[in-house]
Amino acid sequence: MVPVVGSGKYITMAVVSENGQPIEDSSVENQGWIVKDAVTDDRVLQWMLSLHQIGLDVARTDRYLSFYENDINQSKLWDVLAIYTWLNLDIGYVQGMNDICSPMIILFEDEADAFWCFERVMRRLRENFRATATSMGVQTQLGVLSQVIKTVDPRLHQHLEDLDGGEYLFAIRMLMVLFRREFSFLDALYLWELMWAMEYNPNMFATYEELENRNNAADDPKLLKRYGKFERKYVNSGNNERHSNTIAVFVVASVLQTKNKRLLKEAKGLDDVVQILGDIAGNLDAKKACKEALKIHEKFLKKANRQ
Repeated sequence: MVPVVGSGKYITMAVVSENGQPIEDSSVENQGWIVKDAVTDDRVLQWMLSLHQIGLDVARTDRYLSFYENDINQSKLWDVLAIYTWLNLDIGYVQGMNDICSPMIILFEDEADAFWCFERVMRRLRENFRATATSMGVQTQLGVLSQVIKTVDPRLHQHLEDLDGGEYLFAIRMLMVLFRREFSFLDALYLWELMWAMEYNPNMFATYEELENRNNAADDPKLLKRYGKFERKYVNSGNNERHSNTIAVFVVASVLQTKNKRLLKEAKGLDDVVQILGDIAGNLDAKKACKEALKIHEKFLKKANRQ
């Protein structure tokens, strides 16, 4: 379908128009490959329309890393994202997936291994990227974040409310791409490893593939021991296993807490909030943020239980 996949090159210009007609002017930029006939299959057309957007994002991904000075490595990132998009057109490609996928390309020499690792990661994160005309994928998590800050730091929450920031939309990027922009590359990987270990649920993939065979941890003590520490608390408390209180939400809360004084003193509008939070990019310590996140989580549970 697309000879560029696996060729060591990638597409950065549109190859078809919205009505499926070939765009011949793109052939030089796209290394001589050209769509010769009109694309009439809706699924193929939807996919082909996304290929150049993936390429544009790939060209901007982690450009400060020497790994991506090699065009071959950039093309691997494009390959994985293009193939994932073909297999998941209900979500399609959304900007930010490149940030999640990049570490897999760097860590795994084999492109197929990188793809399957990314595919499994996206099973956890794919709903973050789903959006409709009336809702966004991280909306539930933003709602939980609002509850957390309102409970543990009511003064900050009220200040954000007064700035029309009570919906916490300024935290979308942190949750969507799991702090890839807020933490250094290695700190982000540390954070992911810690979060996913503590949130581990042996049934997590059964929820997608074998729902009817899913085991109940409450009835199986041996299975419960395999749960991550964070997840086990929710199962023991009788809460639904598919809750929205992820560690990521509490890491965002810890980030807001580190900037509490500046936000209260300097933020006169949402632009100020975004700027203050933008200043932390690459300057946060993952270990410290995780410790603070878990403290906030404990504080939140205690206050919530009392209320």
